[in-house]
Amino acid sequence: MAEVMASAATGVMGSVIGKLTAMLGEKYQLARGAEEGICFLKEELSTMDAVLQNLAEKDDDQIDPLAKDWRSKVRELSYDIEDCIDRFRLNHSHGGSKANFVRKAVRKVKILLQDRGLAEEIQKLKSLVIEQSERAKRYDIHAASPQPVLLDLRAPALFAEARDLVGIDGPRKEIIELLTCEEMQHKVVSIYGTAGQGKTTLAMEVYRKITEAFDCRAFVSVSQTPDIKKLLRDILSQISNNQFDDQTERWEMEQLIRNMRDYLIDKRYLILIDDIWSVAAWELIESALPRNDNGSIVITTTRSKTVAKSCCAGIGAHMYEAQPLGDDDSQRLFFKRLFCSREDCPQDLREVSSDILKKCGGLPLAIISIAGLLANKRQTVEVWVNTLKSISAAVDKDSHIDKMKRILLLSYFDLPRHLKSCLLYLSVFPEDYLIDCRELILLWVAEALIPGEDRESMEQLGRSYLNDLINRSLVQPAKVEVDGSIVKTCRVHDVILEFIVSKAVEDNFVTIWNRNGFSQNYTCNKIRRLSIQEDISGPVEEMVKTIKHAHIRSINIFSYNNSGLVKHASKFLSNQVLRVLNIRGLRVDGEFYLGQVKRISQMKYFGIINIKPSRGCELPEDLDKLQHLETLDISNTNIRTLPASIIQLQRLVRLNVGSWVQLPDGIGNLQALEELSTIGLRFQSVKFIQGLSDLTNLKVLAIVWMYATEVEGHEKACISSLTKLFTRLRQFSVEGRHDATFSFISLCVGTPPPLQRLVVGNLSAVPHQISSLLNLTHLRIGLWDEVSQEGINILASLPILVSLTVFLFPGDEGESSSLPILGIFHPRHAIKSQGFQSLVKFSFRCWCETALEFEPGAMPKLQRLKLAVPARCQFKYGDGGLVLWLQNLAGLKYVGLRINCDAATSDEVNSLEDGIRGVAGVHHNRPIVQVEKMHQQWMVCKRNITTMIIPEEP
Repeated sequence: MAEVMASAATGVMGSVIGKLTAMLGEKYQLARGAEEGICFLKEELSTMDAVLQNLAEKDDDQIDPLAKDWRSKVRELSYDIEDCIDRFRLNHSHGGSKANFVRKAVRKVKILLQDRGLAEEIQKLKSLVIEQSERAKRYDIHAASPQPVLLDLRAPALFAEARDLVGIDGPRKEIIELLTCEEMQHKVVSIYGTAGQGKTTLAMEVYRKITEAFDCRAFVSVSQTPDIKKLLRDILSQISNNQFDDQTERWEMEQLIRNMRDYLIDKRYLILIDDIWSVAAWELIESALPRNDNGSIVITTTRSKTVAKSCCAGIGAHMYEAQPLGDDDSQRLFFKRLFCSREDCPQDLREVSSDILKKCGGLPLAIISIAGLLANKRQTVEVWVNTLKSISAAVDKDSHIDKMKRILLLSYFDLPRHLKSCLLYLSVFPEDYLIDCRELILLWVAEALIPGEDRESMEQLGRSYLNDLINRSLVQPAKVEVDGSIVKTCRVHDVILEFIVSKAVEDNFVTIWNRNGFSQNYTCNKIRRLSIQEDISGPVEEMVKTIKHAHIRSINIFSYNNSGLVKHASKFLSNQVLRVLNIRGLRVDGEFYLGQVKRISQMKYFGIINIKPSRGCELPEDLDKLQHLETLDISNTNIRTLPASIIQLQRLVRLNVGSWVQLPDGIGNLQALEELSTIGLRFQSVKFIQGLSDLTNLKVLAIVWMYATEVEGHEKACISSLTKLFTRLRQFSVEGRHDATFSFISLCVGTPPPLQRLVVGNLSAVPHQISSLLNLTHLRIGLWDEVSQEGINILASLPILVSLTVFLFPGDEGESSSLPILGIFHPRHAIKSQGFQSLVKFSFRCWCETALEFEPGAMPKLQRLKLAVPARCQFKYGDGGLVLWLQNLAGLKYVGLRINCDAATSDEVNSLEDGIRGVAGVHHNRPIVQVEKMHQQWMVCKRNITTMIIPEEP
């Protein structure tokens, strides 16, 4: 059956209706009462779902308290009905072949009915649904709530006095420079960013400061649900000095657009269009603005990057992303609102003010809102600290914080139903948490927040959902793939996270434990999703006993000192509706044992990461019960072996273990497996290694091939399996033996392997086989001694390589030195113009003195250059220093320099930094330069005992 998406607005109403439909069509041996009850529930819930969707589109202030209470009860009821269905389907899913399935199903149904099973439970749920349906009729909950008059909360920004503004000068100057070039072409600039970023204020300042002679000007705000006809009439009224006012009321849209175009066609105009929410709204407005090449200017603001791109589709158009205030400007704005200046702030309040400003994250709206909140309170440390702790609860109607959240509500209610659920799910992550985007999407899928049946297409859809949230400025990208195609990590602004948490808790979508305790009374509410973000204080046993864990669908733990909770983990593993168990980092005194998984076959995501108990760590033996499991991640734990039953997990797609873990034979049975890491080959049997070649869907593999083994046939089996796998792998990472790493590539014949990403270390030279990897886009390679010119030429020949990281370690000569990191003098590494035609990012990490030489035309598309070197590198080459002819990198935008300061004087360190900054300063692109100075953090490598482990690029 296709999974149906769950919704934050309606609990799991859509999902439960789909499952009820499926139950009626799956030929279960249902008792008469049960079948009739299911039919009734399906019809009645479908009606309720329509009412819930209507209520979901309204702010809580627009909903009658009775309707709000009804909505909560129906939402919880939908969860209970789905739990009932899942338990029933679970009892029918165990054991045997298809031949005896019906017989076993009949027997189980009889047992259920004898044990006051499904029929009785359905009747109870039916009674509850009838009760809620009658309540809705009795109190006329179906009736639409009256629409209140909404204030334009951006109006103060439109008319703000320049003297009250902070941090505006630089951005204003930058945008004016974009708009005031000498050409008289039509110009557009679209300012985009998150709510409260100061986009409107910045746009109005630009609007006021542009001094060219315009024939006419106008500024309008579009709003979330715009009346385009009214908006166009407003623009026409401003640009024509009201000469059309008597006629425009009677004009249809086409006539309005035609008259505006006729009026503006020969004029130089300046128009500011604030707060555009959709591409459709912009396209209608744009159709009335002729591109007349008279030097006209259009300024737009939007929260959506997609809308900004639409505004900027044309010549003379620029997108400008509004940036948060820096620390100095944040302080100036904060203290200006509370005192005259920072100097007037009492000394004892300055430290807590830093914590408050950190929470604001440079968001002007947040700074102003919190300053306004504090302005009406006593100026004591205790009051300010308590305010900081309870900011999320400070939502009294018409308060400063309430106004800020109302602005964020506009973004929330503009989201379609599916994106609301995905956004609220972000509340499970702690504040300032760097979210792995792939992990987030897998969690969305496991929680049924992504509709669909095909897993791969669901993950692709999840990626599009995430991109949509990023484009709407509700999620911030933190790390982006080098070609800009994929966001790898993201985060949520603290202010937006506060809002998300408040909505998720209000809807009982997530229950959170953090520094303030539980987000709601867990003794009264059924917990659906549990997120533990801080260490639990007090008796854990009492908390675990009190929690109604039978209803928990997911558990996420991000704290470190909750050993007491771990002892009770087995209680959660008897939960028949649990889908996600995600534990990230625990310090455990004693053993970490999860007990038996019993009947949690709904589990799709099982991750226990960074858990290293002082004594023992093992997985349940009956792991085969998890027949829906798709992700098993036990990386960086003390687990040494996996139970033999793991090979029976027919839906397992991702398996991540530590390189010291021994896996059972029969890995080839896992035919759904697509990702496998990190496998220490020396710990595996010959039979296991032979079974790797049977994984026909494997796309990602990471191995450690550290030492030769004396087991007969072991190396031959390794080479044979890797040779077969190499014809279908997309990503491959190998650590260890440099003499055997590429031996199997020579055996690959025919078309170029599909490999796109390769991580390999511990090599004495660049293998010539790499030149056959014509589909390679990302390469990380570690070398001893030096990179020969031949090796550089091999790397340069890869036609579509976009990212290259080279680690260069000192050779044998350096091992006798007391400072092996400075052990050997290497010649210049010349990067010629013929190769690296597609390279966008180049990282060079060197443990020895060296230099890079870029010839004219080298790396023509390179934007990011990262260097990690000893401070004394430059002095072997006189004036040229570490990097020769940096100016030849035509596309360079960023230079990152990490300097090892050991065995170097401060003058040498400063000289290297000044040299790089000087070269960058005269480069025509003026690339950004970031410098990091390190001490005693560089590896001291000995060739015969050290394996190079290549970390993820920061």
